[in-house]
Amino acid sequence: MRAALSSLVSDSTVRAVMGDRCKHREAFLRENERTIELASGFNPADLWPSSRLAGWLSGAVRRAEKCRDTVFGILDGIIQERLERTAEDAAAAAGDDLLDGLLRIQEGGGLQFPLDMEAIKAVIFDIFSAGSETSVTTLEWVIAELVRNPNAMKKATAEVRRAFAGAGAVSEGALGELRYLQHVLVNVWALGRDERYWPGGSPEEFRPERFEDDGPAAGVDFRGANFELLPFGGGRADPSEFDMSVAFGLSGRRKASLLLRPTLRFPVPGF
Repeated sequence: MRAALSSLVSDSTVRAVMGDRCKHREAFLRENERTIELASGFNPADLWPSSRLAGWLSGAVRRAEKCRDTVFGILDGIIQERLERTAEDAAAAAGDDLLDGLLRIQEGGGLQFPLDMEAIKAVIFDIFSAGSETSVTTLEWVIAELVRNPNAMKKATAEVRRAFAGAGAVSEGALGELRYLQHVLVNVWALGRDERYWPGGSPEEFRPERFEDDGPAAGVDFRGANFELLPFGGGRADPSEFDMSVAFGLSGRRKASLLLRPTLRFPVPGF
């Protein structure tokens, strides 16, 4: 499931950043995954940052630099193709994706700091890494929680089918109607475990209904106004029902792979 979600999110992110699919997607995803593993792993240089010997023995910096060089090599090719296409067709320079915007800013200048190609590649890779990893991890936890809570799954499924009834594909226009699914996403954040601050009690219970208009948490602003409800992770394990163990790392991803067979109701390329 994580591989499928990674492909979906990466395609969406790449289209927003570069306006098209990346033909080197598999290599890009592989290096991105490797970068996250390196950042999450144990590195003696973090304990002794002034020791060159600790950094040399761990080899983490060398491996990270190798990942960076591979990713930047892919981005070099993408940027060069964009520059050549823009030179041939002036109308192509009016694109509205992030890469076009960064190249226009670089050409126009006027910034307090130089925006060179290395900075552009670093910005793109940062956005891709942060956006794809967190989105995939959240979606994986959402699906896992729904699988182990059939009643919530039934309500969320019925809402999605109702919103897109008669449509040939899923579009952004009807996403605003998915109110219950939004509550599911909020509840999967694991906003806190202190019953004094948990609306409606039962902090260990996955219950998206608490955030509905008539629920005990209807007035909670989970976007930042209620600071006691800042998200911090993915949830606790409940081995008796479903393996919800959390892996050590930067984003609190699932420790065990989520193995599911989805039933498609809309055509999805690649499935």
